[in-house]
Order: sequence, then C-alpha cells, then structure tokens
Amino acid sequence: MTSLPTPPVEKVIVTYKSKTAEASSNTAAKTDATAKGAETGESLSFERRLAGGAALIGLGGETSKKDVAEVMDAFRADSSVASVEPDIRAYAMAVAPNDTEYTKQWDLFEATGGMNVPGAWDKATGSGVTVAVIDTGYAAHTDVAANVISGYDFISTAADARDGNGRDSDAKDEGDWNATAGECGAGSTASNSSWHGTHVAGTIAATANNSKGVAGIAYNAKIQPVRVLGKCGGSSADIADAITWASGGTVPGVPANPTPAKVINMSLGGSSATCPSVYQNAINGAVSRGTTVVVAAGNSNANASGFTPANCANIINVASTSREGNRSFYSNFGSIVDVAAPGGETRRATDTPGTVTTPENGILSTLNSGATTQSTETYKPYQGTSMAAPHIAGLVALLKSAKSTLTPAEIEAAIKSNARPLPGTCTGGCGAGIADAAKTVNAVTGTTGGTTFSNATDATISDNSTVTSSIAVTGLTGNAPAALKVNVDIKHTWRGDLVIDLIAPDGTVRNLKASSSSDSADNVLATYTVDASSEVANGTWKLQVRDVASGDTGYIDSWSLTF
Repeated sequence: MTSLPTPPVEKVIVTYKSKTAEASSNTAAKTDATAKGAETGESLSFERRLAGGAALIGLGGETSKKDVAEVMDAFRADSSVASVEPDIRAYAMAVAPNDTEYTKQWDLFEATGGMNVPGAWDKATGSGVTVAVIDTGYAAHTDVAANVISGYDFISTAADARDGNGRDSDAKDEGDWNATAGECGAGSTASNSSWHGTHVAGTIAATANNSKGVAGIAYNAKIQPVRVLGKCGGSSADIADAITWASGGTVPGVPANPTPAKVINMSLGGSSATCPSVYQNAINGAVSRGTTVVVAAGNSNANASGFTPANCANIINVASTSREGNRSFYSNFGSIVDVAAPGGETRRATDTPGTVTTPENGILSTLNSGATTQSTETYKPYQGTSMAAPHIAGLVALLKSAKSTLTPAEIEAAIKSNARPLPGTCTGGCGAGIADAAKTVNAVTGTTGGTTFSNATDATISDNSTVTSSIAVTGLTGNAPAALKVNVDIKHTWRGDLVIDLIAPDGTVRNLKASSSSDSADNVLATYTVDASSEVANGTWKLQVRDVASGDTGYIDSWSLTF
C-alpha cells in the first residue's frame, strides 16, 4: 500500500492514574465521560475497559479534528488522567498489488492450490537477494526489466547460441526454435521459441505495484539471466560452468561474477539414471558458497530418479501441482522429490497434447510474442515443473531477504517443515507437500514463536545398520519445551523396517517410531511432538535411525527441531 487513508477519529483511549476511582471502576469512568461530554458539547460515552486498564470512550460518531482536540484537551486538563490518545486505524500491509493481471495469479493466493505468498510480503519481498536463472537467457520485458542485472551467455557453440560466437557477457535470449523435426536428434519436433527463461524470471521477480502485468513472488529481488539453453537444448559442461559462475566460483576464461547469486533456479533437465559428476561437483561448490540450488523434477509423469539434475544431491527438487491441489498430470514424482509448488495445467491429461484448453489453470508470467526471434513483449500461461521450481526459488529469495544468515540446508529444512499436505492426491510422492510462503517466512523470522535448528545433510541408511544425524543447538536458555517438534524427512522404501529415536544431549533416548512388518509404504515424512522439558535445550541432539530388516535402503534427507 503506497498511501494510507485518514479516516475521522470516532473514539479516544483514556488512561487514568492508578489510584483514581476511574482507573478501576467502570461506573466512575462512565460518569467522567458524561461530564467531559457536557463540558465539550459532545456526546461522549464509556464503551469498555481495555486489557491494559485504559477506558475506551466513544465520541458519538464522526467528529471534526477541532472537536477531537477539544475532547482530548478536556481529559488532559484533568489531574486524574495519565494520558489520552485517539483510537486510530491500522491496515494490512500485505494487500493485493495493483498489477492488472494479478487476479489471474491463483498460484500465489488461492487457498486450495496456491502458495500463500501475499501473507509473506509483510516481512520480505526479496530485497538484497540475487536469483540466477540458468535457462534460455532473457527476452527484454518491461515488467521484469527493473530487476534484471547483468548475466552471462555460457553456450560455447556458436551454432547453438545463434549469436555468431561462443560464450560472452550478453545473456540475451536468441531463441530456441527448431525449424524441422529431427534436427535435434531422433524424436525431436519442430517448434517455436519458448522464451522459457523470461517466463521463469517473471514468476520469481516481476515488478509489483506498477499497474501492469503480473507480480513476482520476490518482486524486489534481482534476476541474473545465465544463458545455457539454445538450439537443441544445452550441454552439461556449459550448465555446470554456469552453476559455478553464478554462485561466485571461478570458471577458466570467464570474468568473475561481480554479483554472485544466493539462489539458483534450474528449470531444465535430461534423462540420466545417475547425477553426472560434472553437475554434482558444480552443485556442491555452489552450496559450499552459500547458494541454494532449486531444480525442476521433470515433466515425464515418471520417477524423478531417472532425470538429472533432479537426481543430484544438495538441491531442492520440486514437483508440480495443479490448481485443484493434485500432482499435475505430467509432473515427475518419487522419493527424491523434496517439495511441491504450483506448476499448473493448461490442459487436462486427456486433452490432445499441445493444445491449451484450460489456460486459466496455467501459470501466467512474462513472455515474448516472437515465433523465432524476439518481437513484442506479452504474457502467457505455461504449465510444467519449470513453472513450479521458480515458485520455490522465489520463496528462497524471500527467506534470504528476511534472514540473510540462513544456510542452504536451513532453507531447505524450513521450506519442508512448513509445507502443507496436498489437498488433492499425489501418486508416487510429492515430498513434504505444497510449500507455504507465509508460514515459512514466519518460521525463520521467529514470528511463530519457535526457534528451528536443522540438518539437511544426507545420511545413508544401509540394511541392518544404525545411522545418526546431529544438530547442535546453541543460544537458548533453560530446558527444551514440553512440546518439542521433531520434523523428519527420510527417504526409504518399506519404511516399516525403520526404528527412529531422538537422542537428547545427555544421552536420553525417546522413541519416535517403532518398526512394523506390515508397513510397506515408502518414506517417513512426519512431525513428532516430544515432551523434552526435563532436558537442557543447548547441546548436540541426534536423530538415530535403525534398519532392522534387509532388502530396502535409503537415507535421512533432512530433519529439524523447533523449540
């Protein structure tokens, strides 16, 4: 809200000195209000006693500033009155932005399938955070331009880059169209340019309250376009170098990034049974420099474990949900998915592929109208885990803006701990649920009243073995609460094999989950409430997981303690 209304004052708040009759007697306060009304010519009335002991005095309806001043002067002149002040109005700061297409952005605000973003804007808007969009580059768009900073073009082959050279400092999207079927390999089809990176950028940080277009999730964050996808996609070598550069690492032959990003969005992927080491090494380096890496799970309606970089470690793997809160029909799934976010459905699963039958259910964002090369700017709804991932990247930017000291592990744990269950269905697994922006920002800023400590480092669970993961709790006083929250995310087939215990700093063991030979479901995604009031809060707490059978393995993905 850029300016606040100035409504007339209709009531005043009077605090009487502690030893006066009016301070404790409503009858005395009522009598005094009547007397002050007779003195000033106003119809004053005692309405009620406030929690702090003050008296709320009605002025008999709307009054002029002069009349209010006279009433307040009358109370101030009374030696029994400690203070008097007007009963003023307050307004919600997280109001709907004035962007003309905002009402179509159900993904931000609808209760069923949305991500509860407006509720976070009171506390964070992304200021001070740079998000690298490793994608097709940037097609100029006035609804994003104010938040775009210099990036880089990492496409090393001139023919794929379509700009006449290899790598350079211009991240302009030159188009990723294919003129004929088969030119990018067997099964490839002819297609127009997608302007994919610009769509992603708008979801993250389109300018808000500019009376046009859409609003980004972190609308005061900066977008750093890093071009890796051109004709026929992009190479893992180029993408890995882009990850390193974007996060502030050194790439031979490329100038240092003057504005390293603390968030990387990769709405891209390919088929691979394992994460290539070139990806994993680059991701590990980025995370070690404090950059959170967000990756789309993929759009093949298959297990995400067969796609990369979705199957890499040290990332936040994002599945897509529909407007109804179901897993989107195309979204990949599985135990390696961390969280879900709106990715939309511009058609139903049974509609002809390539058609757009439900545009209102897609994710609306910034785009370009050019079929091959750039033309005029526009807006268009897309669907995909490519659209879901930037919702999480935007949320990460909000979290870093709200609390700059957060580590990638703490960010991932906070997002998963505060996600809500899908209101619909997710066959195959959608991680912790749909991310909740407001709840997560509130949690890291302490608004919810609890302090959370997290560990998102993977710990392998082998057959018939025991593994522990530790959290060092510091800075608290006294004992742990009687309702200590233990949030657990364990990826493991046939979870009935597992026994889960919480070990306090003094070695006391509290069982969270017993084994069960009949529980054949995958994964443990749960929050346990433990009475730990007999334990000192500070110290090293451990999550202990025992595998008591053979045939199934997994790992502790993350866990957290909220005091």
